[in-house]
Amino acid sequence: MTHRLFRDSDRALLSGPQRRLRNLATLGKVSADFIRGFRALHFVGPCVTVFGSARLKEGNRHYEMARQVGSMIAKLGFTVMTGGGPGIMEAANRGALEVGGRSVGCNIELPFEQKHNDYLDRHVTMRYFFVRKVLLVKYSYAFVVMPGGAGTMDELFEALTLMQTGKLSNFPIIVMGTEFWKPMREMVNTMIKVGTISPEDRELVILTDSLQEAEEALRQRAIKSYGLQRAVDRPAKPKWVLRERGINRDKD
Repeated sequence: MTHRLFRDSDRALLSGPQRRLRNLATLGKVSADFIRGFRALHFVGPCVTVFGSARLKEGNRHYEMARQVGSMIAKLGFTVMTGGGPGIMEAANRGALEVGGRSVGCNIELPFEQKHNDYLDRHVTMRYFFVRKVLLVKYSYAFVVMPGGAGTMDELFEALTLMQTGKLSNFPIIVMGTEFWKPMREMVNTMIKVGTISPEDRELVILTDSLQEAEEALRQRAIKSYGLQRAVDRPAKPKWVLRERGINRDKD
């Protein structure tokens, strides 16, 4: 019954003009979503968000790569943030916990319940997709995009658009899996050829299969660029603080 109510209210938001009182009620629900997310995630520390398919299970090579990515991110001192669900998200969260790092999830209510995975220090479940996407950007200093479906494509191009329009600056978008993403790369080249995007937009994405290259990008364009330094130098769950503010992002 709960999920039916969620579905009905979400459809109402996107189904054209509503009565003013209903719009006001919807605004209250959106605000409650944001407040719940802010409270849950305020103290998680600087994050790197990992996106990818919920359908790829343990044993799949992309799952195992995401697990290594989660470990690498955690060893750098970041909190690994994902959508909190199964598949690639689970793998990244799992990799973080396996090396003593922090692991959080920002899940979403779906018509068929998406249960959060078992490798999270903290999680929060949102009602609205757009609220969830704002939170995944707000607390992150980089994205790592693994192979995925429509949702992953949406998240990738949302991040790319924010970079292209200057809403984010020098924000690393690391796309792992060159063979999987080859058609996307070709589509980007087509858009450049036609003139719908600029040639320099292609350089906003780092496309690689190398963990070492991904790690170096995080060091140069997240840690160094944003002025992060260790607040507590210890092997387990290190913290970071901002040495400087700026570059179009005001991190609390």
